Amino acid sequence: MARTGSIGSSPPPWGVQYTLCLPTEDAARRAAAELAAAGHRLAAIRAHGHAPDPALTGWWQVFSLAVYTGHDRLALEPFLRHERIRMAGLARSHGEFHQGCAEGHASTLQAIFTRDGLVHERAAAEVAPPAPLPTGPAPPPGWGPRWPGPASPLPIRPEDVVRAVVAVAERMYGGADDAPDAVGWLLEEDFAFGEPYESTGEFLGDLADAVAHQGDCTDDTVEAVPFLAELARDGGVPPAVRVTVLGDLLRLAAAGASLAVLAADRVAALGDVWQERADVQMTRRAIGRALPRLLARWDEEGDAARFVLAALAAAASDGAAAGLVPRLKDLPAPAGSPRADTVALIAALLADDEPGLATALRRLTSWRPAIAERTATPHAAPRQLALAVLPDLVMEDAGPAD
Repeated sequence: MARTGSIGSSPPPWGVQYTLCLPTEDAARRAAAELAAAGHRLAAIRAHGHAPDPALTGWWQVFSLAVYTGHDRLALEPFLRHERIRMAGLARSHGEFHQGCAEGHASTLQAIFTRDGLVHERAAAEVAPPAPLPTGPAPPPGWGPRWPGPASPLPIRPEDVVRAVVAVAERMYGGADDAPDAVGWLLEEDFAFGEPYESTGEFLGDLADAVAHQGDCTDDTVEAVPFLAELARDGGVPPAVRVTVLGDLLRLAAAGASLAVLAADRVAALGDVWQERADVQMTRRAIGRALPRLLARWDEEGDAARFVLAALAAAASDGAAAGLVPRLKDLPAPAGSPRADTVALIAALLADDEPGLATALRRLTSWRPAIAERTATPHAAPRQLALAVLPDLVMEDAGPAD
């Protein structure tokens, strides 16, 4: 059934353009030849320009187009994930790194493929997926029991959430002039008399983006951390919203690890040493300073908030919250459930338990292919790998406020 389209015809050919970065022209030509031999339809090599990445001056890029036919995109996903992992491994074997890929209908990608530096062209070449196609592993049934108590995600009127969040901002800063830039908009007249939000998620998304645009930490993010922390512990803010804000703090605390994993292959290929950006580090330290007050509410919080709090402590405490590990057993995480695997990962991070970390990651990758792909690099430390995947694991379970 995966081999046919909606009206019984074969799905249109699917294309993936891969980009590799190599240290020399000879290496680029060898890699392009290897890709062509593997069935890629087009391969081009070009010298990397100085801008916008001076570190890669003198390096070469390989651009290749692979075409897959006979299957729809959804059915191809397990195979394409394996291909992305394989391509990254191929790059490492040549002392290079995989810069990513773009996907779409093969006819479109072929039409827009930049032919400057074209070294291989095979007009009808296709990469033949294995038969039968691989399938993804079946995940354990359900994350775990539904989160009990008032912290369970429930529909919340956006106007009530806006009112509660603005009340915290007014209490902390008084007016827009004295508030951090990422918070001041909440206290301006234009916001007070603007169009109402249609959903709580829309408002919380705008708030998260104001604090860290597209998840990127800045000096404004550092200044806004105390406000987010106060929201996360304020009893006037609905519990499910506080869980979401704790999740925002968790993503910020893990941002450094996520960036390190993303850049690990590049850093190794360039012979560099990873250096965390100052604003990312300062954001995590600001969260660490706020953590004791957040953890002081542990006994008052519902299980969902405790779950996210424990993950936040693992990401931001720098080993100072190991005493939290025994309390994790009170979370509803039955043995064998995905939640139990996540809790085991949190416990290993809190206890700085490297063998436990390896075991937890191995279990998670066995049923979560996206994690297997994200943690495939050998150039990132296990703790960085664990923290990079932790926010998604936790918040997909704890759930956003609606």
